[in-house]
Amino acid sequence: MSMADTKNELETVSQSEKQKKAQRSRSVALGIALALFVLLVYIGTWAKLGANVLIRPL
Repeated sequence: MSMADTKNELETVSQSEKQKKAQRSRSVALGIALALFVLLVYIGTWAKLGANVLIRPL
């Protein structure tokens, strides 16, 4: 086997159930944090612009 052949082989690492659960928990927490950030920016935009932003001449 040449050096090029060994570089092309894929190495996989399997995670334990504990690691999978921890990664899923981090992913869920990150998703919730992202959703809260988007909500915060949305509410902040409405607070700054006010409700009259919808009443404008076209």
